[in-house]
Amino acid sequence: MAQVKIITDSTAMLLPHEIEKYDIKIIPLTITVDGVTYQDGITISPVEFMDKMAASKSLPQTSQPALGVFTEIYEPLVADGSSVISIHLTKGLSGSVDAARQAAMMVDGDITVIDSGLIDRSLGMVVLAAAEKAANGASRDEVLAEIKSVKEKTEQYLTVSKLDNLVAGGRLSKTAGLLAGMLNIRIGAHVVEGNINVETKGRGAKSTKAYIQKIIEVLQAAPKGVHAIGISTAGIPDERETLGEQLRTLFPGVEVVLQQTTPIVATHTGDGAIGFSYQLN
Repeated sequence: MAQVKIITDSTAMLLPHEIEKYDIKIIPLTITVDGVTYQDGITISPVEFMDKMAASKSLPQTSQPALGVFTEIYEPLVADGSSVISIHLTKGLSGSVDAARQAAMMVDGDITVIDSGLIDRSLGMVVLAAAEKAANGASRDEVLAEIKSVKEKTEQYLTVSKLDNLVAGGRLSKTAGLLAGMLNIRIGAHVVEGNINVETKGRGAKSTKAYIQKIIEVLQAAPKGVHAIGISTAGIPDERETLGEQLRTLFPGVEVVLQQTTPIVATHTGDGAIGFSYQLN
């Protein structure tokens, strides 16, 4: 039986021990800040990026890996007859999945490319489920079925406190951004297939806390319970830790992963954003 190997990109926010345990291959996206290009997670860390973004003259630019980066990873993995499943961040935020598909067509082997519709730790949750299934000897079709199942139980929400980057990136009009800034408006959104679907707008930190509380109430009401939670923030480490402590108290035994988000997400959201990912049982 052919082995199934899992690939993802640097926006999945996997922890080092998870990558090592399942031998997951990570393809880095790139970020350009003031004319200097960095590889996400390799030549720049999420924390370093926040400092550079704060000092940059313009909004950083993100880009997908070149075709050659994908082919160089795919070719040796399929050389022994193994199947490859390459799971990537939503097409709504990056062209990475399209580049992966083009590269897969150039390589002689069994490669399945998947647009997860997710990013950050929610993508990581799907990747981990696939990698664990593959490690247990599942076939390609069984791993694909697991990916579909876990995706249906995985959600991602976002709170944004400063709308400047959304305006600069073209995801919010300048007029709306100006008014929001003057009134200290914060948004709460459900991220679906890369679309930031705004669900709430409110003034100040209280509105953010109220939105997060609604998400927590959904988890508390989940009939079969919660499998995992991920909190990723753009900066604000103290707020991240406080929220993490609250979640660990409310959901004992559930893994709660706290991280500084990837530069790819931070570029879109700006400083102060909170990403709330979860997977239900």
